[in-house]
Amino acid sequence: MKIIGNIIWLLLGGLESAIGYFTGSLALAVTVIGIPWALQTFKIGLLCLWPFGSTVTRGDRPAGCIRIPMNILWIVCGGFLAFLSHIFFGLLLCITVIGIPWGKQHFKMAGLSLAPFGKNVNLSF
Repeated sequence: MKIIGNIIWLLLGGLESAIGYFTGSLALAVTVIGIPWALQTFKIGLLCLWPFGSTVTRGDRPAGCIRIPMNILWIVCGGFLAFLSHIFFGLLLCITVIGIPWGKQHFKMAGLSLAPFGKNVNLSF
């Protein structure tokens, strides 16, 4: 079932979202200072490619003091807008009964796009 859900996801907008995140990741990686944020946008892009069956977990490394300021800077510089867009599309999809599984995937991405530093994406194929 998750393979069918992922294929439908990719055909109806997931691929375009992933390409947008990957393009943003490449733009951030051009500068040396943007590489940490590029890794996070790449992580969200991977989740956009294959959300059904994938999980978002806390990182296995101990929490460092840099994670909190990086997440705050992320939120201020566009993470909150990404969070709101995923919440909006998740609510829009949950209006219909058939769209609830896809809405839940948007809510998963909303949680990751709000504070991606310190989280891992575990893809399940």
